[in-house]
Amino acid sequence: MIKAKYIHLLVIEDEDYDVRRIENTLKPFENRIKIEDVVSSGQAALDLLNNKEKTYDVIIMDFQIAGGITGESLIKAIKKIDQTLQIIVITKMTINVTDFDFANKLLEAGAMWYCTKYPGDIEKYIYQPTDFILSIFNASEKKEIEKARLKSDSQLQQTVESLIAGRPIIGNSQEMENLNSEILRCAATDANILINGASGTGKELVATHIHYHSERKFEKFVPINCGSLPQELIESELFGYEKGSFTGATVDKQGLFEVAHKGTIFLDEIAELPKSAQVKLLRVIQEGELDKIGRTDKINVDVRIVAASNKNLSMEVKEKRFREDLFYRLNVLSIDIPQLKDRNEDIGLLLDHFLKHYSDKMNIHIPELSEEARQILLDYDWPGNVRQLQNIVQRLLISGEEKLSKNNVLTAIGNVTSSIKTQPLTVPQNRWDPENILTWREMENSLKKEYFIFVRDHSASDSEAAGKLGLAPPNYHRMCKEMGLK
Repeated sequence: MIKAKYIHLLVIEDEDYDVRRIENTLKPFENRIKIEDVVSSGQAALDLLNNKEKTYDVIIMDFQIAGGITGESLIKAIKKIDQTLQIIVITKMTINVTDFDFANKLLEAGAMWYCTKYPGDIEKYIYQPTDFILSIFNASEKKEIEKARLKSDSQLQQTVESLIAGRPIIGNSQEMENLNSEILRCAATDANILINGASGTGKELVATHIHYHSERKFEKFVPINCGSLPQELIESELFGYEKGSFTGATVDKQGLFEVAHKGTIFLDEIAELPKSAQVKLLRVIQEGELDKIGRTDKINVDVRIVAASNKNLSMEVKEKRFREDLFYRLNVLSIDIPQLKDRNEDIGLLLDHFLKHYSDKMNIHIPELSEEARQILLDYDWPGNVRQLQNIVQRLLISGEEKLSKNNVLTAIGNVTSSIKTQPLTVPQNRWDPENILTWREMENSLKKEYFIFVRDHSASDSEAAGKLGLAPPNYHRMCKEMGLK
């Protein structure tokens, strides 16, 4: 038989007579409830709690007690030391247990329950002895629940901090300090946000940090690239559909807004949304309701929207390609991300970060970078922004060289003479090593990956890159994921 756990009490009472009444009431349960300590003042109780020498589950306290700190002030002070401690108040201020104003003040301060001391006909026991005992057992259970909740919240917080640490925003420039301040400002609200920035500046990274610094951080963050989906499928992806609503709808499908309920949805390349989807999105924002295909009744959702575009949405509105009312609903708060060429002092930090990150990921030593090679990277104009720098670092590491020279860097960058001061090499010599012949599949995959990176670096969006490659956006997106580019 498992021995029942003791419930450990701290009693705060300045009258011996009332202490005896508490002891008499608890006597039938002495095998389950134990009074650990009795103190006669609020300060003495706080000193005990601060010493941490003993652990208490429940505190029984007189509301009016001798000493400086009493009543609601004492309750709040105890909760500040340990918010899981449960407090039961006994008082002779009133015999009216339906005094709701008094009860509300106690509960707001942090008490769990209260009872009156003497309605006259009971001298040896606390009034309402059964309720008093039950409240102690309930308080002990509530303390365990609170401890478990705090532990769970702490674990979730550690997970969130780990996620943020794994995707840092790199940069010491004034522009990045301003950006970080804007992220925290936006995260503190629940308003919709529009992120503006050129391709490759890190719009999804900024959206991720906004979510994980917000009150919604323990809920889902759902990113979707609007440009990667065919226009005929984007509504079903965002809003879902019911089984049988059209040919091929063999099961119910949750839309991404349902998946993101209570959390944040990130709509990248928002300018690529077709007009019909823009109308439905506007309804979600205005009414908090989804128009799900094949469903007559509405579905309520609570989702914060962070949208992003590398296009000028104001111009898109003027050209009638984007709804003006939707633009204003999304652009409640806005963040502008600077291009890499506008924060040159961060290039070195980013370079070192990506070299270490991808070397660790590939389980290789960080290669040595010659001064000449490093200077070329620092002087480069980076039209593809941080994403281009990230991709070029990967190309350099794939070469397998232990020391990266000027020629390695020029080869990795490619024939972009307008952005660098020195002519690059055009022959990737490391591939033509007779001592290390690659299989055709390895060569094909290497060439394909480099060419996809090259095209994406010189395109304004994923949709444009897919068009240049002659691919449908979903196929382009799938192939990028297969090659580890997404």
